[in-house]
Amino acid sequence: MAYSHGRDFKNLILDYPQQALEFFAAGESSGMGQGLRITPIRQEQLKSRLGDRFRELDVPLLVEWPDGRREALLFVLEEETDPSRFSIRRLANYCLDLTELLGTDRVVPVVIFLRASERIPRRLVLGGDQYAYLTFNYLSCELAGLDVDLWLESSNLVARLNLPNMSWPTERKLEIYAAAVRGLQTLEPDLDKQVKYLDFIDIYTALDDNEMREYQERYPQETSKMSGLRERWLNEGVEQGREQGIEQGERGLLYRLLARRFGPLDEQAEIRLQEASAADLERWADNILEARTLEEVFTVH
Repeated sequence: MAYSHGRDFKNLILDYPQQALEFFAAGESSGMGQGLRITPIRQEQLKSRLGDRFRELDVPLLVEWPDGRREALLFVLEEETDPSRFSIRRLANYCLDLTELLGTDRVVPVVIFLRASERIPRRLVLGGDQYAYLTFNYLSCELAGLDVDLWLESSNLVARLNLPNMSWPTERKLEIYAAAVRGLQTLEPDLDKQVKYLDFIDIYTALDDNEMREYQERYPQETSKMSGLRERWLNEGVEQGREQGIEQGERGLLYRLLARRFGPLDEQAEIRLQEASAADLERWADNILEARTLEEVFTVH
């Protein structure tokens, strides 16, 4: 199974729903105000009705204004890592199913693209020779096309965490990483969530060993805070291993360490981890400290 970017974004949206809507769906969410009630419509509640068409990241969020000044609005968010896999017909069909299921015509489809592409279909029109009978559009957030300088000091945590996914020259990589980490540390007071979303920043920036050393030299204050978070994360991983079974805990911990060090794992690496013995896991955990590549983790003895 390939790395699940959808899982990352689903966590982000569910943890920070209003900030996610203000960032990913700015065209519809401006002026929402405070005091909103945002309710995730859980995947498990919808699966029996929608069947196999349900995709990995479908996060319908029902936004309600308790004072009754506006009718409830349903946002449907989807993440597409590879734009070529996006199907506008599938999304339109899903939105129509939701309108019937929930009895509303107020639906805003939003698609988050990690990469931009000129081949992404922007509009669907169904009709005959004389008339168009169905026209479907959606909001598109193409992260790789966003100017990072417009968001570098944003107070929106979802935007700050996504700085690594925006457009910036290679020589600014450490600056972008530092800005994302500062955003996490200043905008999120919950230490557990800081630990959780440091993973997000690490995975999408993918600093190599040399870059990490340079970062530590250039940004000592952020590094000091981050080191404390890493130590806490490691301790929690060990404790989780005790609760869930030592071997499974080690497997999960090694997976996260490898993703931090080398970026998202491919399908072959994930299969090796799932099929590994306890001895394999222990040996690979030792190798990760000195290995220069992912393959060296698995092969060096």
